[in-house]
Formats: sequence, structure tokens, C-alpha cells
Amino acid sequence: MATQQLTESTFEQTIKDNDIVLVDFWADWCGPCKMFAPVFEASSDEHPDVVHGKIDTEAERGLAAAANITSIPTLMAFREGVLVFSQPGALPAPQLAKVVDAVKELDMDDVRQQIAEADAASS
Repeated sequence: MATQQLTESTFEQTIKDNDIVLVDFWADWCGPCKMFAPVFEASSDEHPDVVHGKIDTEAERGLAAAANITSIPTLMAFREGVLVFSQPGALPAPQLAKVVDAVKELDMDDVRQQIAEADAASS
């Protein structure tokens, strides 16, 4: 599956409607972003069960600000609508594959329980 361009109007629905979504925050002027782009595209071909979305931080400044993007490229992974991974920097293909595998293997019941416990502890 090819990568999808995500916008403020499609982002939330894409996260809700898909089990796993990887999001690459990038900009056209960013050298590391351009180096990461083919790695991300190849991952989308290798993992057709995972939505690979790209957000142009120049065109989608509001979305980038809402996601607290301070460095690009930044990779985020969502599973069942929950942000489970966020890291700035271009990943080499083997590391990206490890991230995808780790996200697929998550026990989401355990993740939700940990989130609930953290929320309760901060209240």
C-alpha cells in the first residue's frame, strides 16, 4: 500500500478507522526527511496491513503544532487510536521494521491499563 498524505481533515478519521497507523511528519526542505522518505515508502509496501501516512508540516502547521512536533522527521505510531510510539529522527529500514513489529505485537489491553493507571496516579 502506498503512503497517504494526511491533512487536518483526514488525520483523526484515519487514526480511528485503522488498527495501526504510522505517521511521518516531514517538510520538503528537510534533508533527513528526504532520506527517510524511500525507507517509509518501502515499509508501506512491506506492511500493507499498516497505514503509512505522511504529514507535510509546512502545509499542515496546525496539525504539526497539535502533535507538538519540534523536530523533523518525526515518526509516530498509533494502534487502536492510541499513540504508542513517537520519535524524531530518520530511522534506517531495519529499525523501522522493528518499530512496526513491536507495534503489531503490543497487548493493547495492557497498554490501556497502563494508561488508566498513569491517569489515576496523576489525578
